[in-house]
Amino acid sequence: MATKATAAVVDFARIYTSLGLGKETIASLQAFRKRNTEAQRLDAQYASQPTTVDFAYYRSILKNKAVIDEAEKILREFKPVSYDVGAHLKAIETFEAKAVEKAKETEQKIDLELKELQATLANIEDARPFDQLTVEDVGKAHPRLIEVVETMVKKGKWTVPGYKEKFGDLNLM
Repeated sequence: MATKATAAVVDFARIYTSLGLGKETIASLQAFRKRNTEAQRLDAQYASQPTTVDFAYYRSILKNKAVIDEAEKILREFKPVSYDVGAHLKAIETFEAKAVEKAKETEQKIDLELKELQATLANIEDARPFDQLTVEDVGKAHPRLIEVVETMVKKGKWTVPGYKEKFGDLNLM
């Protein structure tokens, strides 16, 4: 009973999107969920049906008692066929092994991404506020920017290409 409650709590849509699972893994999970839901539905449907046959009722209604006697005899002698489910269990174990392998790969990806995000967060926390930056700091971070500005000054260009198109002309005259 605890497994049903646990399965109801799992948010598969969030798992699919947030863990960055591959298409094959998502398709396998969706197929598994579909088979599981169908099996649960059939189990509930068959569990609600009566399991006994009232032969006395049929004897009182039908004229041919021999048919009912034969049906009762067949039902009493019925032995369910047993199936070898080893192949199915092996397929389930294979699927489980693949799922565990994919989960480990996903865990490694998430751990790597988490480390990168923590490094980025540390970098952001250690960075100076924008209002405390100087032109020299920007130049050290992007030396190419200093070269471009020096080239523009040498050529006598005092406007940045594309600035007016993007931000408009702020001149009042």
